[in-house]
Amino acid sequence: MKNLINTVINRQKAFFKTRNTFDISKRKHLLKKLRDEIRLNEKEIETALFNDLGKSEGESYLTEIHFVYSELKIAINNIDKWTKRKSIRSSLLNFPSSDYIIAQPYGVTLHISPWNYPFQLSIAPLVGAIAAGNTVVLKPSEYSKNTSLILEKIITAVFDEDLVKVLKGGPEIASELLNHQWDYIFFTGSVNIGKIVAKQAAINLTPTTLELGGKNPCIVDETASIKVTARRIVWGKFINCGQTCIAPDFLIVNKKIKSKLITEIKSQIINIYGTDPQSSDSYGRIISEKHIDFLSSLLENENIIHGGKINTETKYFEPTLVEIDNFNSKIMEQEIFGPILPIYSYEDFNEIDEIISKYKNPLALYIFTKNRSFGEEFLKRHSFGGGAINDTVVHIINDRLPFGGIGNSGMGKYHGESTFKTFSHFKPYISKPFWIDLPLRYPPFKNKIKFLKKVLKILQ
Repeated sequence: MKNLINTVINRQKAFFKTRNTFDISKRKHLLKKLRDEIRLNEKEIETALFNDLGKSEGESYLTEIHFVYSELKIAINNIDKWTKRKSIRSSLLNFPSSDYIIAQPYGVTLHISPWNYPFQLSIAPLVGAIAAGNTVVLKPSEYSKNTSLILEKIITAVFDEDLVKVLKGGPEIASELLNHQWDYIFFTGSVNIGKIVAKQAAINLTPTTLELGGKNPCIVDETASIKVTARRIVWGKFINCGQTCIAPDFLIVNKKIKSKLITEIKSQIINIYGTDPQSSDSYGRIISEKHIDFLSSLLENENIIHGGKINTETKYFEPTLVEIDNFNSKIMEQEIFGPILPIYSYEDFNEIDEIISKYKNPLALYIFTKNRSFGEEFLKRHSFGGGAINDTVVHIINDRLPFGGIGNSGMGKYHGESTFKTFSHFKPYISKPFWIDLPLRYPPFKNKIKFLKKVLKILQ
């Protein structure tokens, strides 16, 4: 495998040096070809996602395939504008000059994608990388092996491997890939692995985007609409069987409405997934037995108030509610990343700031309240990747909103134009004529200093 990786990287480096990727029409053609190939393989993609994660046809299309189509449409329709040289107003000190910014591709890029949305989170960053003129080595997750196979099939049909290459395998492959020098690294996954990626990238000062996770708080005050709040929390928490990096990780609910909200959440779980979610065609499965074992361990000695049924053989884990009265339990130590929702009640809103500070820089933060100005003020007070007032998860849908974390939840952003910007270096330069060369900037300054100061003060 080491020799294969060396060969792939060297071939992509050589291909990038030909400047073939600088041709905008070729980039656009390849993105259209990718779109068409995905259309031809929609059913296979949906089947792979079902086999890996138990995703229904509707969920697969809405959260994975349609998302990719949207990214492709935006890139195809806007690539000419994004890549166009931008004229910038000149500085008087440089008079006369013409000033510009041009978008330049980084070069050979490494993408390491996760298993929870294995199609979307592999293809969406790739779209931006190709639109920006880079080459890509994609290492998909070994857990979502069926989706990795269809990814490889689609990418092989569209791209020459000198431009895009899929390398399948486990941690040993990822580790070996990180031992090489890249022009850019894009990683989506856990915080712990993200730290390893960042450390390896730092050796060569490689620019990196890290899309990580965290314990995302969801606050519900006493003014919130109980029914709507419960429905939106259930949808955001249990879609993809809770395996969503921006899902609410735990609830902080006003004591006055806690009982009513819990009752309504239970009701909404039944409304959406039925009395037996295991037989629902809309409820997914946990990715592996390893992850089921981890989730099961979180329930030890906890107060389960709904759910808790597990079938390891079918990778089923019931939507589960847990009531907590402190933050010292195992379930509150790290991101859950599964269909378990801890619920904590508060009396004084001031204590919420202290609770959130325990889980610094979450990827998402949500608050449900009828007092919109209060909600906005609350979100301003805290550092997080992205969020919503009176909803969960849906901020990811708007491609005009950049998506990404901060601190422990990641660095960098993408989606829509932001993906193109992530994979581009915006290079400034100026162009000056020879016919005039003002002497003011050149030494000696002895007889010029008073005039120079006057000019600079005017320009301040």
